[in-house]
Amino acid sequence: MSQDASRFTLLQRTLHWLMAVAILAMLFIGVGMVSTVMPAYVPLLATHKTLGIAILLLAVVRLAVRFVQGAPSLPADLPVPMKLAAHLSHYALYALMISMPLIGWAMLSAGGYPIVLLGGFRLPAIVPQSDALHTLLWSAHVYLAFALFALVLVHLSAALFHGLVRRDGVLESMASVRSDRGIAPGE
Repeated sequence: MSQDASRFTLLQRTLHWLMAVAILAMLFIGVGMVSTVMPAYVPLLATHKTLGIAILLLAVVRLAVRFVQGAPSLPADLPVPMKLAAHLSHYALYALMISMPLIGWAMLSAGGYPIVLLGGFRLPAIVPQSDALHTLLWSAHVYLAFALFALVLVHLSAALFHGLVRRDGVLESMASVRSDRGIAPGE
């Protein structure tokens, strides 16, 4: 862990914010991609696939860094149900950050589509071609995307709750800059 046990390390914060931008971009690109038949579809699809693989790789790196460097403890006065919700929501976020790109990759593989990323880099198929599997994976990808969006909103709401209502340092532990002002509750 870092020297300051109340904050994530610089590497952890950098990975967090980089992934936050990538995931939000991915969600909006995905919506734009499926709601257009215009020529913009092809570059959106290539960007979506590339971001998906980048998110997958970053999530694996982030998990490894988290395993090695740990995380700050939640506030001691945080009610047990809120601690449980925090832990479960983080497990769900990691599960979705890893499974969504893999499901997308498998979906394209099952559909017999080439998986070409920006720059012309090709990925191999990871499942055999199957129309039934393609349909199943497409549905899973869509529904899990909605779940990820909802979970991102819950995560953002919880961060704002900790930063604006509880003022307990949880938001600051992942903030890119540290506030030395030390606002007391009720100010």
